[in-house]
Amino acid sequence: MEVLLYHSAPSHLQLQLVEKKTCLQGLHPLVGEKTQGVCTPRKHYLVKNLYHHEASGSLNTSKSRHIVPKAFNESYSGTVVGGEQSLKDISDTADSVSKVLIPGLPDEALGETSASISSCYWEWKPKFNVHYEKAGCGNVNSPPLLFLPGFGVGSFHYEKQLKELGRDFRVWALDFLGQGKSLPFEDPAPLLKKVNLSQQEDKTWGFGEKAEPWAEELVYSVDLWRDQVQYFIEQVIGEPVYVVGNSLGGYVATYFAACNPELVKGVTLLNATPFWGFLPNPTKSPLLSRMFPPAGTFPLPANVTKIMDIVWQKMSDPETIAELLRQVYADHSTDVDKVFSQIVETTEHPAAAAAFASIMCAPTGQLSFNESLSRCKESNVPVCLVYGKEDPWVKPMWGQQVKKQLPKASYYEISPAGHCPHDEVPEVVNYLLRGWIKSQESEGSVTLPLLDDPEEVQYDLTKDVEFVRDGSKKLVRVRFLGSEFSLWKQIQSQIKGRLRNIRMKTQ
Repeated sequence: MEVLLYHSAPSHLQLQLVEKKTCLQGLHPLVGEKTQGVCTPRKHYLVKNLYHHEASGSLNTSKSRHIVPKAFNESYSGTVVGGEQSLKDISDTADSVSKVLIPGLPDEALGETSASISSCYWEWKPKFNVHYEKAGCGNVNSPPLLFLPGFGVGSFHYEKQLKELGRDFRVWALDFLGQGKSLPFEDPAPLLKKVNLSQQEDKTWGFGEKAEPWAEELVYSVDLWRDQVQYFIEQVIGEPVYVVGNSLGGYVATYFAACNPELVKGVTLLNATPFWGFLPNPTKSPLLSRMFPPAGTFPLPANVTKIMDIVWQKMSDPETIAELLRQVYADHSTDVDKVFSQIVETTEHPAAAAAFASIMCAPTGQLSFNESLSRCKESNVPVCLVYGKEDPWVKPMWGQQVKKQLPKASYYEISPAGHCPHDEVPEVVNYLLRGWIKSQESEGSVTLPLLDDPEEVQYDLTKDVEFVRDGSKKLVRVRFLGSEFSLWKQIQSQIKGRLRNIRMKTQ
């Protein structure tokens, strides 16, 4: 089942804090109708210039939360670009290397067209309503791409890929169950005490005494998301795809490809997290699982509820969300207003808190990240690695370890860029994706992006990449690690470089 919602990207955010009324996501849209359904008042806050203004608002409670989104222009380490400094300024201070000019994103002010985005729902199972966005479906002869989001975000985080790559490819972006707009439309574990609809709107779902029949085995785990991706490809896309995942999405992409190589044309990892989950998997480790049982099923245990209530109040606070965005974006001049507002909007859903608790208490996957990589290698699944160098969470070391395990994987390291390079430097990520897919489709007859000669795939190289954004030239540095890359040699090189810098400072 597919429910069409809209055919365009969200409008630009207002300059001031605004309150608007939208459809409660807990009410199912009508099949085949656009953005209709029963709408009830619910507060959503949009903040313009997130890191340069102050605003306040309430989330889920009557108590007001004060947002102090202090600027991206605060002082950080030298690897981070401040709000007053452009990408070009950073690269100009480095040693001279060859420069490559690439296209920018479509500039609608200049008459350049972007692909239109459709927002849809697919009912995987009864009550399991999956939200996704798509673009470029008319490009029937082009390869299909599926984007998987990181934790806490959704398909909206790939707007720049949908609008640009959707001009030439068929592109989908998925919301994992329990995140984004793939939260349930009904309470999975309602309170036994009956309340009327007006009272229920202010309640938090999922913390009742008994789970509904459809939610009795529900747990928001990587095993669930792996299966969700499998059935989405089989039932909605209908053919093997190139899967692209950021952070958690990269973990799931690798796990899915390892279990279903026949459905995968290739995998691209964008700062993929190399681990997920804390509790043992009951299938993989039944004895340990009995000793340390997962607690992510509904109804959630009382002890979990108490702890997660404290954690959720902190994690859903707009100040915390703003701080996390400040951490993961290296270029603090990046406009993250839309991302911020949509994350905040998700936290307002009545099922969001329980979904968060389920995710945090879910078991690990049946395969570890390294085991999944090994299976991908055995199945000859093509892999491309694109990592932001200034990621404070998944540092380049993790990507380089994947490169060591998969020597044939293409590895690109972008600087400056943080944990979400697809949103921070979409021009570069889109360019690399296009080139890598084109090379795969040509079975290697087309050279990989940034390489002048096919033989260069063996060696490391560095190039400056220039593009135009908002009428200004921008420059980032991209490093390619060849098939002869050695992690030990890389560590030795870094040590030598630091010692050289120390000697220079002491002279």
